[in-house]
Amino acid sequence: MSYLTIPLNASNKKKDFNCGKPLLDNYLHTQAKQDVKRKLSACFVLEGDHGIVQGYYTLSSASIKKDILPEAIVKKLPPAYRDFPVTLLGRLAVDSSYRGKRLGELLLLDALRRCYDASENIGSMAVIVDPLDRDAEMFYLKYGFIALPDSGKMFIPMETVSELF
Repeated sequence: MSYLTIPLNASNKKKDFNCGKPLLDNYLHTQAKQDVKRKLSACFVLEGDHGIVQGYYTLSSASIKKDILPEAIVKKLPPAYRDFPVTLLGRLAVDSSYRGKRLGELLLLDALRRCYDASENIGSMAVIVDPLDRDAEMFYLKYGFIALPDSGKMFIPMETVSELF
């Protein structure tokens, strides 16, 4: 299986990464490496010339409460479960100097492919995101994510993701 991204490593030049969102910039600069080391998340980078990080995303396992899922989804799931396994796409960012090149879309598809591939071996019924702001929410809506009312989260069922691949 080939992917567009590689796991974050020491050769990646991340100090100059700037997507314009301080929370996402600071995470890559100061915390991503520690989170990977502690197995709290996996971080994947789109690497340009000379190891420059053009974009990145993080993935981790998570669960979602049954009561925040749409009824149409819940009907298809076993009634005994209160929580369901999902994959969290925690962060996704593109350096400002690469805007307009659809790298966000490429990173999202790469992330969804990794999530789908992992779901073949580890239970995950959906991919969830917790959009940072309205721009991020609109981005995910454009790619088929469904807003979960009163939670701030969005999700896309793995069944839908499987249709992409």
